[in-house]
Amino acid sequence: MSNPILQFGTSRFLQAHVDLFVAEAARRGPSNALGRITVVQSTSNAASRARIDALRASSVYPVRIRGRQGNSTIDVTVQCDAITEALNAADDWPALRARARHDVKVIVSNTGDTGYASFDEDIARNLQENSVPRGFPAKLTVLLHDRFIAGAEPVTLLPCELISRNGDTLRDLVMDIAKQWQADDAFIHYLQHDCIWVNSLVDRIVSEPIHPVGAIAEPYALWAIERQPGMVLPCEHEDIVLTDDLARYERLKLLLLNLGHTMLAELWLADRAAADINVRDAMSNETWRTTLESTWRDEVLPVFDALGEHDVARAYLVDVRDRFENPFLDHRLSDIARNHAEKKQRRFKQAVELAHQLGLNIEQRRLMAALS
Repeated sequence: MSNPILQFGTSRFLQAHVDLFVAEAARRGPSNALGRITVVQSTSNAASRARIDALRASSVYPVRIRGRQGNSTIDVTVQCDAITEALNAADDWPALRARARHDVKVIVSNTGDTGYASFDEDIARNLQENSVPRGFPAKLTVLLHDRFIAGAEPVTLLPCELISRNGDTLRDLVMDIAKQWQADDAFIHYLQHDCIWVNSLVDRIVSEPIHPVGAIAEPYALWAIERQPGMVLPCEHEDIVLTDDLARYERLKLLLLNLGHTMLAELWLADRAAADINVRDAMSNETWRTTLESTWRDEVLPVFDALGEHDVARAYLVDVRDRFENPFLDHRLSDIARNHAEKKQRRFKQAVELAHQLGLNIEQRRLMAALS
């Protein structure tokens, strides 16, 4: 089997985003997709193992798209058939190393909040050991070293973890591990200059799993990819945007969608409202909706105007409202309010600091009050 796309992570997000993109592109014509996907379970998580077992039993699974888009309500189910091989890193390490040496052109990952964690046991090993490293960056270091030794072409790496500059971050982690393992200068050069590490931003709410494998997702989807010379993409898709300004997409998501969620959570906490209230309910609360809309209009949108992003910010906000009013999505404010203080610092404070840096004379009283 020769699958050119190697994917680390079995999450329902990847099932309904990257994997679905590849399946949809391939249906439009073979030239629109690079090829099929080998998915890898990189942890010992039991739920991930169940998904791997399900994919081995049947490589086709459903993705149900449900939500609002303009004046329409969408509720359709799409069959995804992009994954044709499922491996467990612990059990199938020799096979995975063989795939990485020759078959792969693109590596995609979404390994969760702790996916980039380092472990002492990994640092203590070396490149000659045959045992399976524990952490994802250490596994990747071994696989890329195998590829380097085999003389294979450099690979494009497209991490999808929700970390700013995720490609740069993952590259630096892998290079640090290689240096700690006393890799030679040629391999370090290969990692830094030959492999193509791409920063990207993913944006789609995948609200529920379908068991044993599959997912329910909103209609909105975005994969913003920072353009790099020589990079190889897994497919061509209308929801993939190539950009020289990835920071703009990060700002839109952080200061409109994420900030909006956190403002609703702030209002929910202040009112000590019912635990089961979700985002759709909050948008139906006239007082909360008025506060949110005023915050966007008076305290956030002027920042985008000053950056020359008037039209794109308002167009994105139209999509955000549709997403917040999704009649099928039970996105509870109690979940959004987790780590609330830290989220306010990242979302509200950045809007305030940007306004100051741009010399704007606006009163950001709601954001400032929430930060005090």
